Amino acid sequence: MSSGALLVDFGGTLDADGDPWVERFFRGYREVGGAADRPEFGTAFARSDVQLAQLPGITTFDYSTTVTAQVDLLAALLPDGARLRSGPLRASFVAAAQAAAARNRSVLLALSADYRLAVVSNYQGNLQPCLDELGLGDVFDVVADSEVVGARKPGRRIFEATLAALGSVAEACWMVGDSPPNDIAPAAALGMRTCWLAPAAIVTMLPVLEVMFLLATMLPLTPPAVIVPLVTVRSDSVPAPALLVKVTPLSSKVSVVESVPPLS
Repeated sequence: MSSGALLVDFGGTLDADGDPWVERFFRGYREVGGAADRPEFGTAFARSDVQLAQLPGITTFDYSTTVTAQVDLLAALLPDGARLRSGPLRASFVAAAQAAAARNRSVLLALSADYRLAVVSNYQGNLQPCLDELGLGDVFDVVADSEVVGARKPGRRIFEATLAALGSVAEACWMVGDSPPNDIAPAAALGMRTCWLAPAAIVTMLPVLEVMFLLATMLPLTPPAVIVPLVTVRSDSVPAPALLVKVTPLSSKVSVVESVPPLS
């Protein structure tokens, strides 16, 4: 095993395809006829996040219990929030997370042969129970829950504490996450290589975008910049691994440089 390590975000990264909780909740809300626009919904979701962290017993909540609690809190904050309680959001949200986690488990296990693994998340003290429910509890060498560590992303202290627990240095590590401001920018500032789990809409546009303009305006990355397209590549209906795609500096050329497991 190398001296390097792989740090990975949790929400929107391990439990979804580069898709933050707030966006998944908003789509579920709109699908049952919710009328609030995205800014109004986002404000209510942020308030529900604060309330969630203050719930008695939150540190024992597993993933399903956490989702249920957030649905209930959010429902109370929206004029038509009752739609959330009666709709399919809870079940569909958890089912999608379980499917994503199962896919990611196999990739993480392959990577663990060469890297020490850490999960770094802004959470409420219950990251470990959530990982356990999703079948990821035994994968990581270090679990950095912001509530337990006492520091949150994008602050550097939670990253430094994780690196210390791993016994590694930033220059030997990767940070993988779905949030440019919370995951990519602070990790790059510390000297880590970075891997952005881009939303599917960005990924599908990559071949026709001026990619370096996109990165220059959104992500403070240093080459090699890597984007993971979370769209399954299929050949004759057989799923292929997700690809790591290198964005060549100073150009918009996109080329496959690596995949886990390797492409045949």
